[in-house]
Amino acid sequence: MAEDGTEQTAKGKTGDDAPKGACTLQKKSPKLCGTNYPLSIAFIVVTEFCERFSYYGMKAVLTLYFLNFLHWDENLSTSLYHAFSGLCYFTPVIGAIIADSWLGKFKTIICLSIVYVTGHVIKSVGAIPVVGDQVLHVVLSMVGLSLIALGTGGIKPCVSALGGDQFEEEHASERSKFFSVFYLSINAGSLISTFVTPVLRGDVKCFGGDCFALAFGVPAVLMVLALVIFISGSGLYKKTPPQGNILLQVCQCVGFAIKNRVKNRSGLIPKREHWLNWASEKYSKQLITEVKMVTRVLFLFIPLPMFWALFDQQGSRWTLQATKMDADFAGLILKPDQMQFLNSLLILIFIPIFDLGLYPLLNMCRFNFTPIKKMATGMILAALAFAAAAIIEVKINEHDMPKPVPKGSFLQVLNLADNRVQVTVQDQDLFQQPIETFQDPAEYSKLILSGQQQTLRFNLQETPGSASAFNHTVQEKSVYSLIVYKAGGSISSRLITDMQSKPVKGMAAVRFINALDQNVNITLGSQEVISVNKSYGVSGYTTLERGTYNKRKCRTETGEFSLDLGLLDFGASYTVVITNASGNTLRMWKSEDIKANHIHLAWQLPQYMLISAGEVMFSITGLAFSYSQAPVSMKSVLQASWLLTVAFGNVIVIIVAQAAPLEQWAEFVLFSGLLFAVCVVFSIMGYFYWAEFVLFSGLLFAVCVVFSIMGYFYVSVDPEDLKEKEEKEETPSNMISLVPKKAKV
Repeated sequence: MAEDGTEQTAKGKTGDDAPKGACTLQKKSPKLCGTNYPLSIAFIVVTEFCERFSYYGMKAVLTLYFLNFLHWDENLSTSLYHAFSGLCYFTPVIGAIIADSWLGKFKTIICLSIVYVTGHVIKSVGAIPVVGDQVLHVVLSMVGLSLIALGTGGIKPCVSALGGDQFEEEHASERSKFFSVFYLSINAGSLISTFVTPVLRGDVKCFGGDCFALAFGVPAVLMVLALVIFISGSGLYKKTPPQGNILLQVCQCVGFAIKNRVKNRSGLIPKREHWLNWASEKYSKQLITEVKMVTRVLFLFIPLPMFWALFDQQGSRWTLQATKMDADFAGLILKPDQMQFLNSLLILIFIPIFDLGLYPLLNMCRFNFTPIKKMATGMILAALAFAAAAIIEVKINEHDMPKPVPKGSFLQVLNLADNRVQVTVQDQDLFQQPIETFQDPAEYSKLILSGQQQTLRFNLQETPGSASAFNHTVQEKSVYSLIVYKAGGSISSRLITDMQSKPVKGMAAVRFINALDQNVNITLGSQEVISVNKSYGVSGYTTLERGTYNKRKCRTETGEFSLDLGLLDFGASYTVVITNASGNTLRMWKSEDIKANHIHLAWQLPQYMLISAGEVMFSITGLAFSYSQAPVSMKSVLQASWLLTVAFGNVIVIIVAQAAPLEQWAEFVLFSGLLFAVCVVFSIMGYFYWAEFVLFSGLLFAVCVVFSIMGYFYVSVDPEDLKEKEEKEETPSNMISLVPKKAKV
């Protein structure tokens, strides 16, 4: 998963270091099994495993919770998912400030972990259906998620840094290996939780539906366990006191430089070599030099949020895509939100492959695969992942239910009569051929209406037999079935409303038409009983897990019969007509109104492989590069800045999901300049859902080009060499004595 800053930047986190010249007594932690590894790191690694299990386990089911429990639409669910993800990467700045300026790393982790646990508990209570109404559920969910975001983000820059603090300087190699183990523990926790919590959600039923309360409650327990384990190792940790917030100093230095430059914009004042030199009246030369190094790297960070805009959609758009796919793996049924575990699994596989295989091979071939080239390649791979997702979405939509438009509806005819029937509809050119008895409709036919609703005349001619005419009122943007049957020796009809879209969560939907002359009660599950009135009564839709439903009990006034429904498949909608009884069984006819999901979930594997490979090249390489380009005292600043690129990437997704509803994308120009080419492609795409995947893929391609150009002109430096060069240069005396003043008018 995208645990961006933990492995690399934590090595240089110095916010808790003791002030220079201070004399602090630090006891040495006991070693782990006779090695140079402090015993305290075992507590830190296990704590991180539990915390990441807690976070990613909760996050794995979050989109479906919004969609199916709070009943929000896909765009709002996506926006709230990414708003939460973005907030989790804004709050590390708060955690860094608290740790550096006030409490120190250890106490900050304790305090914010308590906030974290509180958020989990509130979130779990908000997922209990019997607790309050919909408004209370939303309030509890938002409060819980806000506390979780503060907790997980606040401790993010502290836990790994505390681990790095446990090592003495002479054990730098052991510290480096510790961060590799730390990163693996993160992905191990993510891997297990993203597989387990969807099972707790879907396979365990509580309160008559999916058990979101349990799916959120187990991560809460893991976070409590993480807190207990972390506190248990308290006596072993090497704790350094807070020194002051270097991030705040950087912001103040930059702000003063800008303010000073604006005040002294007169042409009479000599120009300075660098705009940050305008802070020399207040800040030390060393601080200014180090801030210059940081700003050079931050400039390269500008286009990076687009990568995270794509990456974090694994838990939103890709999960929603999975709900419309066939998830049967030779009898093993995967939940849509379980596919996210592939990212963590592939990361665990790709890291050694890349570090021990691919990169050394490229070096042997004397290919200069610089960090900039690695990051650009990672962005291209992520863009290709979304191109693959777009192709899959196109294939999914080929058999999707057509969407009704204004002044339009869709109609199919179910002929339950004894003979073929010719159907004609007023002012409509439909049904050229007679409809055979119990003929499975191939597809819906489109009705063109004169307004929001219209009463149409339906003429029915039985062959051989009588003719009849019926008036039915049709609403726009609706889907109907016209039931044709025999009543009292003559042909009759009934217009019923059909399901307009696939059942949620990849489930199946079924309704019943009772052609018997007595009422029936059908038992599908252990307790659920569906009552259908006699003489062509129609039941409502019932949603069921995908599976084979044979030997279901069906009671009538004359006895109990067995009903074999067969396979009810992923995402399909069925109409089952009960015609007559024979022996101990009922004769029935099943019509598939909405086709089952026909694209297998395994087709998502290529896009997960591409984006996971992109993460290894982009995220880990980017952190290593930015770490090498910053002075020791500024590592925490770059860590916070890197995490902010993740936050802003989620903001981009929110803007696209909310400001540009997909059916109106062709009417809006969302981006200009860099995004112009992508908008042209998008306008051609029109109103299709998969256009969002094409948009994000194109955006990342464009950003990758810009980033590559920026990287081409970037010259890598050693911070220590640059600092020595700055110290050798003499500052002109007129700059030292300059007093800020207003320019002459």
